[in-house]
Amino acid sequence: MQQKLITLDLDGTTLNNHSQLSPLTIKTLQKATRAGHLVSIVTGRPYRMARDIYDQLQLTTPMANFNGALTHIPHQKWDGEYSMTINKAVVYDLMRHKDDYGIKLLAVENKHSFFADHAAPATFDFFPHEISDDQVLTEKSLRGNPTSITILVEPNSAQFVKNQLLYRYRDYINVGVWGGPHSVLEIVSKGIQKAKAVDYLARYYHIDRQNIIAFGDEHNDAEMLDYVGRGVAMRNATAKIKSIANDITEFDNEHDGVAKYLSEYLDLAN
Repeated sequence: MQQKLITLDLDGTTLNNHSQLSPLTIKTLQKATRAGHLVSIVTGRPYRMARDIYDQLQLTTPMANFNGALTHIPHQKWDGEYSMTINKAVVYDLMRHKDDYGIKLLAVENKHSFFADHAAPATFDFFPHEISDDQVLTEKSLRGNPTSITILVEPNSAQFVKNQLLYRYRDYINVGVWGGPHSVLEIVSKGIQKAKAVDYLARYYHIDRQNIIAFGDEHNDAEMLDYVGRGVAMRNATAKIKSIANDITEFDNEHDGVAKYLSEYLDLAN
């Protein structure tokens, strides 16, 4: 079979509802790798929250974090690595206008650094519940431009704040709104989305678009599924994602949807 580039969203897709890889998923993705296909994680997660998953799968391919703002090969130097950053002046301005936007938590990250204005509340697991003094976000501590800005805002206000931020910083940023119980906005450099990372990887490895398979479930996967030759929505995906996709998995993320689909599509059963 022609070599495929397989790009995987993590949450709600490759991971189950406990944010874990199942034994079948690990086994199947490793089979795909041994069969000569390129398996690549393309996630909104920061590197710190995707590294262990990458290692469990024993991958050596590039990974894209922050919805494609950072693309790199973990644990090694890679000449193709890139990071698209946001001018730190945007962060300074947000810090000064926290009350105007109802910002309850402001955090910024790069590949290896994390800063927040304070530790995350116990109910919010995405960020550390304890931070060291040198991780406290100030104009002095933030010396470089961040790859990602994440803000927790007042309940049910995310869309309103998104509109405000896009009006104020429209020439510099893209803003995504998280699904789920928390009102969270994720900010990356203008023009960044997962399809750009996938296109970059395809060009790097000389793989045609029709030989790319992408799996996703949420709004930040839309451009990626639309771009590739075979965009696959999870059974548990949103209606919008299902409408964009070429196919839908028979099983959801809690029942090895990705693994079972790839096993059949790539004939990995033996």
